[in-house]
Amino acid sequence: MGTLRVISGSAKGIRLKTVPGKSTRPITDLVKEALFNILGNEVLDINVLDLFGGTGAVGIEALSRGASKATFVETNWQAVRVIQQNLEATHLSDRAVVLHQDAFKFLVSPQAESFDLIYIAPPQYKALWQKAMLVLDQNPQLLSAHGQIIVQINPLEWVEEPYVHFTPFDQRKYGDTLLVFFEKSQPSKDITN
Repeated sequence: MGTLRVISGSAKGIRLKTVPGKSTRPITDLVKEALFNILGNEVLDINVLDLFGGTGAVGIEALSRGASKATFVETNWQAVRVIQQNLEATHLSDRAVVLHQDAFKFLVSPQAESFDLIYIAPPQYKALWQKAMLVLDQNPQLLSAHGQIIVQINPLEWVEEPYVHFTPFDQRKYGDTLLVFFEKSQPSKDITN
């Protein structure tokens, strides 16, 4: 595992701490750079949910590049501490909320706001991304109208599932990492005017 750093924006070049052990799936700088090249200016002033927070690398990168707020949800106490330390190191704590909470409990509890970007990168091979998508499909109001959900998984974990409220619109593969992009499904148009 190479060093994690913030690639661009106000915290550019700052190294991030990683979580000891194998409980988290840190995003590589290569994948993170590719992801944020795809998002481009879409990260400006958005509200981000980093669902399985890990090191906080994705939410922190978004904040560094101009996102207005990031909420990190992480069940591992060590990882929560690492996210807090990384936010302090990057001077981005004022726009962040770090919750030591189970991701699924968070998704089913009422939230005061919707998110423009929901990033899902759970521990591998436990079908947790599918569970998260199913829970989100039952709580579609968590994603803003023009928001997107991005799932980070190993390509071997990908299974096409029909969701009521979300449609995959893009996929990018980088080695053993697959990013799948979902948007809100458009209501089907009635053709029989």
